[in-house]
Formats: sequence, structure tokens, C-alpha cells
Amino acid sequence: MKVKKIPTRMCVVTREKYPKQELIRIVRTPENTVVVDKSGKQNGRGAYLKKDALVINKAKKTKILDNILEISIPDSIYEELLELIK
Repeated sequence: MKVKKIPTRMCVVTREKYPKQELIRIVRTPENTVVVDKSGKQNGRGAYLKKDALVINKAKKTKILDNILEISIPDSIYEELLELIK
């Protein structure tokens, strides 16, 4: 029997690879809005963060998502991420 491949993605803060289920995807849509992608399949440029409050706070502090997605990330997105992991 074949072993099913588990897709991995890299967290932009820790630079470590994790299974897709352990990460949260943030997307800059073609309309230049930023949303948290709960399905993992939304159109647009995406970046992944580990489901960890320390990682999310570090991303907010260093503004790494602003650089990767090339758009200003509102504080409401970080609040939504923190609520999502609770």
C-alpha cells in the first residue's frame, strides 16, 4: 500500500517546515486585501505562520508579513490569528 504524502509548508517567522495542518495561511487577494485563509485554497499570494502565539506576536513586531505580502497588514488580522489559535 502506498504511503500518502503529507504536504509541508515553511513558516515565514521560524523558517521551519511543518505539515500544512499545523500552519495558518494569510493571503493578499488580487483585490489587495488581506485575509486569513481558513480553507488553505484561496486565490492570492499566501504566507504561512505556525499556530503559536509567540510566532504571531513576533510576526507583528518584525512586520515580516508586510514585507512578504508587500502590503500593510492591519492589527485586526493579528487579533483574528490569535483568536483562531485559542
